[in-house]
Amino acid sequence: MAEHGDEFTLYDLRVEVVASDRPMVCDHPEGDYFELSGENLTLPAGQSFPIYPLAALLPLLPAKQRVTEANDWMTTDMEVACPDPYCGGRFRITRTGTRTFRHSDVTVVPLGD
Repeated sequence: MAEHGDEFTLYDLRVEVVASDRPMVCDHPEGDYFELSGENLTLPAGQSFPIYPLAALLPLLPAKQRVTEANDWMTTDMEVACPDPYCGGRFRITRTGTRTFRHSDVTVVPLGD
């Protein structure tokens, strides 16, 4: 079996709706969540998630999946505000575990020398 030096690790994430001191006016009930494992986003059976906060969260998720420096805000800040300025909803992004991938399993682009 060939040696595989092309491994990398990503965090699994859980993104959960949390309340703040302001009322939530958008369609995201407190406690609703989705999970991200690798490139796969999953929702619990029968649960939905509004598209506008999802669109605001998506650019942050790949960065939250990666190992970051201890002093980086991406490491310490866990909550993101709803993009609707009138809504008090927040979304907590929690790193729940790690998963190891191989470069050769996720792309056809070869590693450089």
